[in-house]
Amino acid sequence: MPEGIGVMMDKVTIPALLQMKRDGRKSVGVVAWDYQLARIADRAGVDIVSVGDSVGVNLWGHSNPLEVTMDEMLVVCRAVRRGVTRALVSCDFPYGPLQEGSESAVRAAIRLVKEGGADLVKLDGAADFPETVRALTRAGIPVFAQFGMTPQTALRYGIPYAAQSAPGAQAPPEMTAKLVEEAKLLEDAGASLLDFTNSGPMAGAAVVRAVAIPVLGGFGGGPWLDGRMRMAHTAIGYGEKWIDAKTETYANVAKISLDALSALIADVRAGRQIKG
Repeated sequence: MPEGIGVMMDKVTIPALLQMKRDGRKSVGVVAWDYQLARIADRAGVDIVSVGDSVGVNLWGHSNPLEVTMDEMLVVCRAVRRGVTRALVSCDFPYGPLQEGSESAVRAAIRLVKEGGADLVKLDGAADFPETVRALTRAGIPVFAQFGMTPQTALRYGIPYAAQSAPGAQAPPEMTAKLVEEAKLLEDAGASLLDFTNSGPMAGAAVVRAVAIPVLGGFGGGPWLDGRMRMAHTAIGYGEKWIDAKTETYANVAKISLDALSALIADVRAGRQIKG
């Protein structure tokens, strides 16, 4: 039986994730947007359940995640929080509060923690806002800081925007020094975890060595990082684009989801590469 199934494990904490990094054990995070999938992921044994603003595109059919509001994020965060008892719950900032300044960001983070039940807040493009990371840390709110190959940094190196979201997209070697600098800046500002977008084995490994805090990654991530982020819907193949045949089927979807996420955890912890 895979680790976590039907077994109550210790509550995940940020110090526990730091110890996992020191021990060389991989941490696993999934993005989830609803109560039931959050329960399944928690039972499977993931370490982090991240409530992403990607809900707007992937679950609600918006054309852009920028359309998601704070009130909508709170609804989703509360649903996920109700389904999670063991893992850490991280919630994304919607577009706006971070860009409006540190005071606005602290107010938004307090709402996500107090009303949404988040254990930590996730900031996209955090390297551009180290003063906000410091302000949130002073307010006692743990920060999951996302950085990496953003549209702005990638364009400086002549990387087309569309290429950044392609499967296996990775930071080019010439970006390594800059990305290590950004990671150290975020660690110094007080970030508890880093989400390194499109890391690749060269920049990713360099960042992992440069900082003491755990470095996870989704797109472009791999065993060179301290752990892996993955959309739960992707891991279980839940989405129209994964349908190969329009046939009537009968299945225990919860059991299939549990097995898929357990297999994902086993692969990440074993250091096996996962495509996409």
